[in-house]
Formats: sequence, C-alpha cells, structure tokens
Amino acid sequence: MSGDPKHIVNMQLARERASSPLSAQPRPFLRWVGSKRWLLKQMVDSLPSQFATYHEPFLGSGALFFLLSPTRASLSDRCSELIEVYKATKDDVSAIIGYLRPLQPDREVFYAMRNRRSRGRLKRAAEFMYLNKTCWNGLYRVNSEGRFNVPYGMPKTPFIADFANLRACARTLQAGDVRLRACDFETALESVESGDLVYLDPPYVNGHNNNGFVDYNEILFSWEDQKRLAKRAQQLADDGAYVIVTNAHHNEVLELYRGFACHTLGRVSTLASNPGRRVRVREALLCSPNCVG
Repeated sequence: MSGDPKHIVNMQLARERASSPLSAQPRPFLRWVGSKRWLLKQMVDSLPSQFATYHEPFLGSGALFFLLSPTRASLSDRCSELIEVYKATKDDVSAIIGYLRPLQPDREVFYAMRNRRSRGRLKRAAEFMYLNKTCWNGLYRVNSEGRFNVPYGMPKTPFIADFANLRACARTLQAGDVRLRACDFETALESVESGDLVYLDPPYVNGHNNNGFVDYNEILFSWEDQKRLAKRAQQLADDGAYVIVTNAHHNEVLELYRGFACHTLGRVSTLASNPGRRVRVREALLCSPNCVG
C-alpha cells in the first residue's frame, strides 16, 4: 500500500550471501528440483533496490526469499504438502528438530517412513524433510494416489539437517507479515500492488522437445499455463510491480516476455544420475523494464 515502509535491498550483503550458498543463513533447508540457490549470484544485480511486499507463487526451496529475507511476503505453491512444511517450520521448529535429531540415512527407515506417513503435522513435516534429504536427488514426485514415490538416494554422509540454519529460516518466516498458502499462481497474485516485487519461477525443463514442457508434466504446468503466466506477468509490470521471471532459455519463451530485459544464466544440470553426464545448461532471467539491470 502507498506509504508503507519499503524493504531496502542491501546489495553488497546480498552479493556476499549469494556467493556463499552452502554457508549463508538463512538459506534453503530443502532440496528442490529447479532451485535457484546456485544461480542467486547471477541474479542479484537485476533486483530492484527497494520494494514493498515480496510475492513468490512457485515457492519450491525459497532461495530468493531467504536471500532477501523480507518482512512482508506472500509465499505460495500448488504443492500443499510443501506449504505445510513451511507452516510447521514457522510454528514450531524446535519440535521438528526434536524429531529429526536422532535420524540418519537408512534404507529401511526411508521406505518404512515413505510407506506410512504420520498424521501429526509437525512430525509429518519432519518426515518430509528426512525423505527430501535422503531420496534420489531431492526430487518430489507423487503417484496417482498422491503418495510420495521417489526411491532412496543412498546419501554419502549421515547429515540430515543444519539445525542452526533451520532455526534461522524459522525466524525469517516468523518475522513481520509472511503469509503462506497452497494455491494457483493466479490466486496468489491477486493482492500484488504497485511497488511490490514478484518473483516467478514456474516448472520448466531446458531440453527443447516440443517447447520443452510437454514431456515434463502437462498436468503440473502446461504450455498454456506458461502463456497464462506470461500474460499475468505483463499485466503486473504494466501496473507498476517489479517482476522477475526465471524460465527456459527458448525462443518461444522469450517471445512471451517481449519487452522484458533478458539475461542468460548458466548452470550445470543436476538431474543426471551420472555426474559425468551433467551438462551446462542455459536459463533465462527476464526482468520487467522498471527493474535494475
């Protein structure tokens, strides 16, 4: 709202923290496919110097949210169980740590937990974190019945969670007015106002096969969804919001965001099981005209 205090971005601090993705606090406490944790260093200079409320409707690991740590934020995702984990961490991180502390990677424990989840929300959140840490590549996938079905990942270390960082993440979620909900991005973006920062990181893949989206998950986020998102992004930018989008570096995608500044981000693919087959890929950082850079 007009007259509300702005969140001032300390660019030097943001660059320093983005350059230390393994040690900065708070930092993502979940592994998530498509996380921008390793791209933050390349994104910082495109951020506006200040903004009102932060909006992120494809939350995932929350890498940019934790980097900025704004006191006013609207965070959401279509994955309701993911949002419940954030809510539980915000409400009672000590209880979650109590559940996690005695656990270590173990195949039998993993499959027993995967096959029979607890009903209590705090213990269930701790189980989600354990499964996320010990499953294959941090992938989140459910079957037709909505049950998590990613196999055991054979972790190389006994490490499950950095409890100091988990507490730092909880403090960030507790600070000020940080709202969490499970919903579609259209619903999540209804409250955006001029001067707000909107970060859009929808599901996508980089392989150019039928626009790179059909073989990913047409039900999860289709090409029509991509077009719907781009249209909404354009509307928000026209209304005075700062809009930043990360997406596949495909000509068809870039055409959807005509008028946005495009920066190329580079990273190494992490999905191949054999590290030798992990190739360097390009992603697009698209910024509305009123953003820096």
